[in-house]
Amino acid sequence: MDGVTASLVLVVILALAFDFINGFHDCANAIATVVSTRVLRPRTAVLYGAILNFAGAMIGTEVAATIGKGLVDKDSITMTTIICTCLAAILWNLLTWYRGLPTSSSHALIGSLLGATYFSGTAGWSSIHLDKVGEKVLVPMVASPAIGLATGFVIMLGLTWAVCRLQLSLITRVFGKLQLVSAGFMAVNHGLNDAQKSMGIIALALLLVHPAEDFTVPLWVKVSCAVMMGLGTAMGGWRIIRTLGTRVARLQPIHGFAAETTASLILAGTAHFGMPVSTTHVITTSIMGVGATKRLSAVRWGIVSSIVWAWILTLPLTFLLAGGLMTAAKTLSPAP
Repeated sequence: MDGVTASLVLVVILALAFDFINGFHDCANAIATVVSTRVLRPRTAVLYGAILNFAGAMIGTEVAATIGKGLVDKDSITMTTIICTCLAAILWNLLTWYRGLPTSSSHALIGSLLGATYFSGTAGWSSIHLDKVGEKVLVPMVASPAIGLATGFVIMLGLTWAVCRLQLSLITRVFGKLQLVSAGFMAVNHGLNDAQKSMGIIALALLLVHPAEDFTVPLWVKVSCAVMMGLGTAMGGWRIIRTLGTRVARLQPIHGFAAETTASLILAGTAHFGMPVSTTHVITTSIMGVGATKRLSAVRWGIVSSIVWAWILTLPLTFLLAGGLMTAAKTLSPAP
């Protein structure tokens, strides 16, 4: 096996490992609320989420195209750049999973890609498509949580008004069943949004090895990433499920339905436009918006503060982490 082929195989392994870790790191995005409201048992919810994450991952490639060709100049990167990108994103995900922080795997991968690219050569910021980063990453990064917070609040107010004359037992029973639908919709959109990021990384590596005019994601890449996302979800991420499901706000089935519906609609829209937004940010702020309709004190703002700081730091710290790995790799192996 020559060096180029070996590097490509390593990229595929690391990208799939990231996808697997993404599955158990972010599975809480889809199932935390359905677990916390006791509509499904944890193991049943994880299996349900895994199957629908796989299904979602097989739909569309718009986000993959943004990751693979929209953010960096492919002529400025090497296979080592992509390897360092995957390693940095994996390390960050493992660290935040251990701490139980629902941070963004999407922003970890994007920050790592930008950092590794910046430190790959002498082009610096010229190697990064800053206009696309602003349009596809930074603006949605700020806007999507705000939209999630506001929309979750409004939808929950509307639902509260609609059911105010009904008995609590009937509300719980009806929305317990509806939450199965909203949780499934959320799981599909999580797979659609998050699995495509690893697809984009592998497709970018393939483009370096086999240059072509068009950016495409081969079927085997889509299936591999979908399988690994599903397997990772099946492993469960109990620390983060606990944070999202019980520590941000106490939820009933109607609240879980409102939060999941809000987040799913936002994720479906952003995926359509190829925006790699954070499923974590969207579902967390949706839960916050829904919880705030009870009263502002119903949201545990101390926990939220820790989460927000982790959000803010993800892009710059993964940028520096990947940059450090890239600098070390160049020092150990100066040859391109």
